[in-house]
Amino acid sequence: MLLVPAVLGLAFLVLPLAGLLLRAPWGSLPERLQGPQILEALRLSVLTATLATAVSLLLGVPLAWLLARVPFPGRRLVRALVTLPLVLPPVVGGVALLLVLGRRGLIGQWLYAAFGISLPFTTAGVVVAEAFVAMPFLVISVEGALRAADPRFEEAAATLGASRWTAFRRITLPLIAPGVAAGAVLCWARALGEFGATITFAGNFPGRTQTMPLAVYLALETDPDTATVLSLVLLAVSILILVSLRDRWVNST
Repeated sequence: MLLVPAVLGLAFLVLPLAGLLLRAPWGSLPERLQGPQILEALRLSVLTATLATAVSLLLGVPLAWLLARVPFPGRRLVRALVTLPLVLPPVVGGVALLLVLGRRGLIGQWLYAAFGISLPFTTAGVVVAEAFVAMPFLVISVEGALRAADPRFEEAAATLGASRWTAFRRITLPLIAPGVAAGAVLCWARALGEFGATITFAGNFPGRTQTMPLAVYLALETDPDTATVLSLVLLAVSILILVSLRDRWVNST
C-alpha cells in the first residue's frame, strides 16, 4: 500500500532534476561555462560564500559552545532565535537586515554617519546576507558535536593545569572537528545558494552583488540556456556536498 505513494514521492523529487539534465544544452556547455557572465557570477559566489562561512565559523562556534555547555536562563529561547533563519522566509530576512543595517537602519545609520560604511547593495552586503541565512546550519552541527563529546576529557585537562582556552584548543576542538567541518560545508553550500535575502539586501548588480542564484533568475528571462547551465553548476555543487557528507550521516544513524 505504501509503495505507490513512495514511488510518486520519489518521482516528484527526481523528475524536475532529470528534466534539467535532459534539457541542458550539452553541446554548447563548454563555451557557455567560459562566458564572462557565468565566470563572474561563479567567482563572486565562491568568494562571498567562503567569506560568509568564515564569519559563521568565527561567530558560530563560540555561540554553539555557549548553547551546548553553559546553562543560563532563557537558553531555549536563544536557541530558537538562532535557528529562526532556517524557517524564516529569506526575503523577510533581507527586509530585516535592511531595517537594521541599511543607511536609515537602527545600526546602519550610525555606521554611515560615523564611518561612512554602507552595507546594502555592496559585496559586503552579500556576505552579511549569506552569513545571516547560513550560520544556523553551522551552529546546529557544532552544538550537536559538542553535546556528543565527552566533557570528562576537558575536566581531566583542567585538573592537569590546562587553562580553559588551552583545553578548548587542544582537547575540545579536535573532538568536535568533524562536526565543525560538516557544519562549515553545509554553511558554505547554503550561502552559495542563497537568493531571497541577497537580492533584497544587496540587490542584483553584475560583478558586485550578482551571485549565481541571482544570475539564474536574471538569465531565465532573456537566455534560458544560460540559466540552465548555471543551474547545472549549482546542482553539481550540491551533489558534491551530499557525497562529501554521506559518511558522516551514515555513521550517525
